[in-house]
Amino acid sequence: MRDKLVNEKFWEISANNWGTAEYAALQRVIDSDRFTMGPETKAFESEFADYCGRKHAIMVNSGSSANLLSVAALTHKSLKPLNSGDEIIVPAVGWATTYHPLHQYGLSIRVVDCDPETLNMDVNQLETALTPNTRGLMSVSILGNPCDLERMRQFCDTHDLYFIEDNCESLDAEIRGVKTGCFGDLATASFFFSHHISTMEGGMITTNDDELAQICRSLRAHGWTRDLPSSNLVSEPNTDDFFEAYRFVLPGYNLRPLELSAAVGREQLKRLPEMTKTRRKNMKVFQDCFSSDNRFRIQKEHGKSSSFCFTMIVEESSGLDRREVLKVLDDADIGYRIITGGCVTRHDVAAKYQISAINDLPYANEVHDRGFFVGNYPMNLSEKILKLYSILSRL
Repeated sequence: MRDKLVNEKFWEISANNWGTAEYAALQRVIDSDRFTMGPETKAFESEFADYCGRKHAIMVNSGSSANLLSVAALTHKSLKPLNSGDEIIVPAVGWATTYHPLHQYGLSIRVVDCDPETLNMDVNQLETALTPNTRGLMSVSILGNPCDLERMRQFCDTHDLYFIEDNCESLDAEIRGVKTGCFGDLATASFFFSHHISTMEGGMITTNDDELAQICRSLRAHGWTRDLPSSNLVSEPNTDDFFEAYRFVLPGYNLRPLELSAAVGREQLKRLPEMTKTRRKNMKVFQDCFSSDNRFRIQKEHGKSSSFCFTMIVEESSGLDRREVLKVLDDADIGYRIITGGCVTRHDVAAKYQISAINDLPYANEVHDRGFFVGNYPMNLSEKILKLYSILSRL
């Protein structure tokens, strides 16, 4: 059993935080001889929904799959479904699978620039982005830092828009005591290795809408009715039990999670408050070091961040080149990477989208060209942060 975080570099961008409880959970599933979606998944869904303050939680095999099912579910609603050609407002900075599902369902993508301080979507540009074809908004709280989700919810309510909250990077963050992932019609979470909860692979959809929850459950497993109550909002009643177990009503997928992942998730969820507390302690050390260093712009906290990592943008006025900074990090054996996925319009795949932006996205391009992040995870990183500060102070 491994209780320690294992690093290969002096400072990796992520690290394993499993302890004896997580390994015991794996053994519990092995001993049960039930590996596909079953009682552990059901229990984790219930516990996760309670933790987040949501009515329904639907576990899937990744956060990307959670985004896919969330978009798909809105195209199968009985009233006012999304249709091909409808437009969704998105942030310029996000992950690839924030955008791919929109394209895959024939939706048009309307891009809004980020706020230069928080790195989240600039909500002051939402009204400008709105067109007669707009049907929804997809938010991304960047790297633990909550978007202005209250303004976004109000905007969607005012204009009768669907709101999908991609919360894959910001589990356990809060705004005025309300957790991120509680504002959207649907919200998604990711449990990949580097995220706030790690279940190897895994993700979750949460919603308070009964119909959307049932659509997601059907779409998750081939589009069948087996995981739905006998009286449901997706299919008409059928009294033929022989066929009901293999009755397909929606064009679904196989995105089911494993019991191994769910069992580990249950243990990680118990530890989440303490892990977030440790991440925030590390964030305070980082802020104390770099908030007055005018060569670097660090992410301005909005609400209460769950601090996925530490972002840095090399200010043009500093005279430094990002490559020069990254070379110093390489020499110090400190890991780094781009901020989320960078600017969406800068990727080759954007040529395949039906996409438009409200302007030239100057701040998202700045993130793309001058930004990077170093890792944060639930252990004391003070020594590493102070070393980072020391080596960058010498530049």
